[in-house]
Amino acid sequence: MNEEEASVDDLFARLPEDGRRTLEQIGMGLPELRRMAARDGGMRQVRRVLSEFTTEPDPRRPGDDEGPAERADVRPWALLLAAAVAGVVLTELSTLALHETALLVGAVLGAGVLFAAFRTRESRGGLALRWITVAAYVVLVIVGSFGTQQWYLRLRGVEQPVTIAEPLHQWTHGTRETYCRVRLRDGSVRQVLGNREDCADRVGLKDRAVVDTADHYRPFLGTKADIGGAPGGIVALGATAVLILAPASAVALGLGPRAKRHRGERTGGVAA
Repeated sequence: MNEEEASVDDLFARLPEDGRRTLEQIGMGLPELRRMAARDGGMRQVRRVLSEFTTEPDPRRPGDDEGPAERADVRPWALLLAAAVAGVVLTELSTLALHETALLVGAVLGAGVLFAAFRTRESRGGLALRWITVAAYVVLVIVGSFGTQQWYLRLRGVEQPVTIAEPLHQWTHGTRETYCRVRLRDGSVRQVLGNREDCADRVGLKDRAVVDTADHYRPFLGTKADIGGAPGGIVALGATAVLILAPASAVALGLGPRAKRHRGERTGGVAA
């Protein structure tokens, strides 16, 4: 049966349940539609009335997919969150091999975060929340690149006696830098994490260091109490909360008005 041959009953049955309910509430139920169709040119008028209560898909906009409206709002922000979380995790994992220079990994992966950010919508606070999410990513990458080693040593490191070894000297930007090294109990010599003090005049002396027994990170010359890193941890926790809450807030802001608009369209009213 084609559209022209469809009866009033068929057309009415095709409407969404809330559309049929709304028509009945405004006095345009099936009996009234049948009477309207019986008049000359009545079926054309009936189809016009019913078309106002037929659910149509929303126009697609940049960043949308072909799914429901709710999914179209959520998907770009979910991609942004996924890209940012993946970038932070990979940056922190790369500190195992690159130490502080893992910051470069975060910078490279940041291109993907920016690409995902530009696919989000700018309406209803979306523009601000987009850049708040990106800023949280930048903070986490910076803090993680320099703080992950300290946090790991505080959690898994073991204090043990070491011997101050001959320091390493390198020229950096025209300046001769001294890098402290220690000899561990197994006889290996490792450069320490950071340079809290000049150790060139302490070669051969005993000291204590926090050592990563898995040999992922450099030993820290001093005790666990000397490591610090608490302020960085607080900053990282705050940035993590922002990284999660900003996209969630953008989704909530986008879905709320859209749900109201759909309700208004289905009832023939105007959404506020």
